[in-house]
Amino acid sequence: MTLTDAAASCPALPAVGPDLIMDGFYRLDDPTHSIVDPVRMKAYTEAAKPAKSAALQIVTEADEYRDTGSRDAARCTLGYIASLAAQHAMTGRMSSAQSYYVQGWLAGAIAVAYLKVRDSGLQTSSQQQVIIPWLRTLGQATRDWYDQAAQRKTQGNNHLYWAGMELAAIAAATNEPNDLEWAYAAYRNGIAQIQPDGTLPLEMARGSKALHYHLYALAPLVMIGEFGQANGTDLFAERDGALRKLAAATIAQTQDPSLFQRRTGVAQENAHPLSGDQIGWAPPVAARFQLPGLTTLIAQAPSLRVFYLGGEPPR
Repeated sequence: MTLTDAAASCPALPAVGPDLIMDGFYRLDDPTHSIVDPVRMKAYTEAAKPAKSAALQIVTEADEYRDTGSRDAARCTLGYIASLAAQHAMTGRMSSAQSYYVQGWLAGAIAVAYLKVRDSGLQTSSQQQVIIPWLRTLGQATRDWYDQAAQRKTQGNNHLYWAGMELAAIAAATNEPNDLEWAYAAYRNGIAQIQPDGTLPLEMARGSKALHYHLYALAPLVMIGEFGQANGTDLFAERDGALRKLAAATIAQTQDPSLFQRRTGVAQENAHPLSGDQIGWAPPVAARFQLPGLTTLIAQAPSLRVFYLGGEPPR
């Protein structure tokens, strides 16, 4: 990419400490984890805000660099990440499963943002020396927690896929092949669960949010698949292209959610047009598979930006 003198705003980054102290936001008496508790959501939003705001600024500046070639934006992104690394941000106490989820989402987003600016030629050796160990520490924390949680119900659903996306991005940033293999295992765990009708049982169990969580699960699975392609492993072809079946079933339900409604017994949350968070995973799938309705959903989306995937998709 050609560097330019385009200006970047680069506001001050919020301070982010080592600990993430928070709880989930669904009602405790809801076994489907689909009904938001307003009080718990307020507490979660406030607790997660500093770390989420910092990561969002990093992703935004990285996309600004990719859009304009701005030296300022690239320097800002690298400076932001180095600052968090120097603070040992998000590497301390995790108070709950939700803390680990947030740690993983944000670490993955930051790792992708780092990949977007790493080859700008503007990274200093001191920045690299602090960023790489920090990303490795975050990745190891994720691996340790999920490996210890092997028998928990959370293991195997969308949370594991998002952890795999994080590890794939960190592997690319730090050249850690073991992290990439862990990400592949998370992907294979996901596609092994895809049923003949293209559904995921653990996401189908989410009541009114079953469709939402099928869309949400697709995003990290597609991203891991993309990292696999870049590293010579065709994950999209595994299990006779099972990911295609999942994508096709989910896309069909965005138009007619009757199957999900019948299986869950409740109406599905189904916004139109789909947001970037819901459909931003789709361009790589559309490039590989002919799926009815997918290109229309992509065209209708107001944005294809997915914060937790590191912002704008590659062009």
